[in-house]
Amino acid sequence: MTNKNFINFHVLISHSPSCINRDDMNLQKTAVFGGVNRVRISSQSLKYAMRKSAYYEQFLGDSSFRTRNLDKAKAELVKALKDEFKEELIEDAANRFVAAVTTNEEDEENEGGDTVEMDAGTEKQKKRAVAPWVTEEIRVLCGIIQQVKEEGLSADEEQKALRKVGKSEGKGKDKRILTKVVCRDDVINQKIEKKIAERRDGLISAIGKAADVALSGRMATGGLMMSVDGALAMAHAITTHAVQPQDVDWFTAVDDLVQGAGETGAGHLDTQQFSSGVFYRYASLNLKQLQVNMGLIADIKTPETKESRRKALEIATHVFHMLATVVPSAKRNSFGQDNPADFAIVSFADQPISLANAFEEPIDHGKNGGYLMASIEYLSDYWERLNEFYSLKENAAAASIRDVKMSDKLRKFKSLEQLKEWIIRDAVKE
Repeated sequence: MTNKNFINFHVLISHSPSCINRDDMNLQKTAVFGGVNRVRISSQSLKYAMRKSAYYEQFLGDSSFRTRNLDKAKAELVKALKDEFKEELIEDAANRFVAAVTTNEEDEENEGGDTVEMDAGTEKQKKRAVAPWVTEEIRVLCGIIQQVKEEGLSADEEQKALRKVGKSEGKGKDKRILTKVVCRDDVINQKIEKKIAERRDGLISAIGKAADVALSGRMATGGLMMSVDGALAMAHAITTHAVQPQDVDWFTAVDDLVQGAGETGAGHLDTQQFSSGVFYRYASLNLKQLQVNMGLIADIKTPETKESRRKALEIATHVFHMLATVVPSAKRNSFGQDNPADFAIVSFADQPISLANAFEEPIDHGKNGGYLMASIEYLSDYWERLNEFYSLKENAAAASIRDVKMSDKLRKFKSLEQLKEWIIRDAVKE
């Protein structure tokens, strides 16, 4: 049987009154779907919470760190790699990673001002996007740069550099007369780039050690940074029913030290919007892309092996666990929205398939007044209808805390761990 390349995750979580994700106006994020207003949790918020969770740290190790501040990135890397490499080498690798260029203030003004002030002096640096830095990747780059610099230049390379001395390159204010030092540096840089190309597989494996980059990908912003195609697609979570987030918490802070002087009332008064609802979370994982990103297979066209697929499935079980249990921590101390999932469907499929349209017509109150049981039944029924209509032949299983009616075509488990074990066994081989 041909291995199905995608795992689709469908999770229902009922959150008690809370304000999990806010916009720039300090209001709950929302979306209109099916003509009605829903409360929304952005995929960025969910992925950040997963990446920073205790579960991620325990089972997936160190994540990447993200910053646009080169000096802070260097400090973090020096702290991690100082026992292996000299500080100057680490900083050189960091500069090359993002192609950092500094110019004087006058030149920057002439170029049109796409800059950001980085310190109080006259030095400026070009804007950089927030990028994921992987310590293991910089470790490999440091090793390459160190090796090339220790080897130096051969006699032929020296002669090649010297032949360029006195020539000019560039145009306008960027035009420069090449010197021996500049030419030697150019040749060294070419050797570093060539060595990096030769060690590409090792670099990919190093990047893949940060599971968040292997899953979510990375867009290269310049320099030696490599782009990584994301393996995990995640939707914004929305409520399965209409919600008008008009509930407002008027909260106060009492000033204990002024009450004795006869003052009454609060020392501080503010408001916070909140609501509750049943949220549908959807994500789809491309197993072969994940294997490529982890350095387990060469490219997307390379056949997977039993071992490479097993390692990808291990990551898939952790992704599923976090989708079912991790909640963004915004306003947590005020609302305590620590609600795990009540129901989940996991399917091995030939393509990504969202079940969001199960809730395009918003769920009404069930016979007991809640939304959860009805949402579970709608999701299960829609999965079966979609599979029959398109002959999808997904291999799917479900687990639920509730005793609820669901499709007979779903393999049923009584716990999250049982469903995770089913994933790792690779259901398509059963």
